[in-house]
Amino acid sequence: MSTPQATDATPLLTKKPTTALPKFQLFILLWVQLAEPITSQVIYPFINKLVAELPITGGDETKVGYYAGLIESLFFAAEAITVLQWSRYSDHVGRKPVILTGLFGLTLSIISFGLSKSFWGLVIRCGAPNTSHDGGSCSHGCMGSRCLSGLLNGNVGVLKSMMGELTDSSNIAQGMALVPIVWNSGATVGWVHIFFDRRHTVKFDHTKSSTPTTEQEGSPTPGHVPMPLPIREVLTPRVIIAVANYASIAFLDIALRALQPLFYTSRIQYGGLGFTPAVVGTCLGAFFIFSGVYQAFVFPLVYERMGTKNAFVTSVLMFVPMFALFPLMNLSARHNGVNVVTWIELALQLILYVVMDMGFSCAPIYVCSAAPNRQSLGATNGLAQTGASVLRTIGPIASTSLYAVSVQKNIAGGWFVYIVLVFLSALALYATTYLPRTLWEPEGDDERVEE
Repeated sequence: MSTPQATDATPLLTKKPTTALPKFQLFILLWVQLAEPITSQVIYPFINKLVAELPITGGDETKVGYYAGLIESLFFAAEAITVLQWSRYSDHVGRKPVILTGLFGLTLSIISFGLSKSFWGLVIRCGAPNTSHDGGSCSHGCMGSRCLSGLLNGNVGVLKSMMGELTDSSNIAQGMALVPIVWNSGATVGWVHIFFDRRHTVKFDHTKSSTPTTEQEGSPTPGHVPMPLPIREVLTPRVIIAVANYASIAFLDIALRALQPLFYTSRIQYGGLGFTPAVVGTCLGAFFIFSGVYQAFVFPLVYERMGTKNAFVTSVLMFVPMFALFPLMNLSARHNGVNVVTWIELALQLILYVVMDMGFSCAPIYVCSAAPNRQSLGATNGLAQTGASVLRTIGPIASTSLYAVSVQKNIAGGWFVYIVLVFLSALALYATTYLPRTLWEPEGDDERVEE
């Protein structure tokens, strides 16, 4: 019997038919997930203008980057502290309590942020009405409105674990492709109680196991209950590789997201384009629309043709020209104002950004496949989200502060920030070389990892 010549990319088994996605369950899952992009991204079109109008900068526009970056980083700093614990907690008690707590935290946070009237009010919101002029005094315990959102929000890791539970190796790409669409769409949270009637979203009798037992399908006996692994055993080499790659793309993405509105609204002589917040919102809105369309209709075809690794590498590669286009846009605007060339460069940057966004469909696929067993999906995704949140904490304040320093000190003609970010993009590209061409094989539910 003749067979095609095998390569390192050749599947060992015949490709199995694609399993149909559970549409209703996915709809509820994605509907719940809409809350986070709304609350975390709503500030971006106006945050720099808001900070510039507050007395904190003393009228110096070059300082806006420092304070805007601080506000943008707070959410991820707080999330980095708690997201792993929330994810591990969901492995033990189920997803429902964690999801509901996260939604409550997001709601409370955005209301608190909207009621703030000063810079420190945006950062620190009192538990009781605040009557001081600078928002610095309060008689009750204070907490950051952005920090509160991050502290109570374990949803991001838990929801990705649930996506891994709802899919298998044949349809996980289709499922994960929906996550960036939800992030880019933004809407209102729907019902949450329909989906969370049991500890896990689906039974795992369809997962790979050489000898499935009846205990897995019925009520397990105490001696046969698969338990989540401790963190030491979850931190296998493949989990570390998957987490590092996810964290690297998360850092570059959030650095770019924070830099874009600052660059767009800064005056041309300060290295930007001088756009109004309305124009910034239009540009970012166009990106969200096109990215959603791309993820829904183009990414599954690209993934099918290129595979997980090639698609992810292509995504990371997009950061180099995206960061390089910032100084080119400012250069064209300095000579003739914002002109046709500037708009073409801006459109090209947004197109590259759309292509890059598919990395957030590929990275969770690697993370889920790296999990030692199905019971440790929450911990594995929690580790990935912790790593991403730590770097997302650094990203906004680092990129915006570097922008401010580059302009103030005229380092490398004001373009030092872009040189640094292009270099970091190259490092992220190198990290992708450790990813396998084919996904890691999942361990059985009742097996322990043997390295």
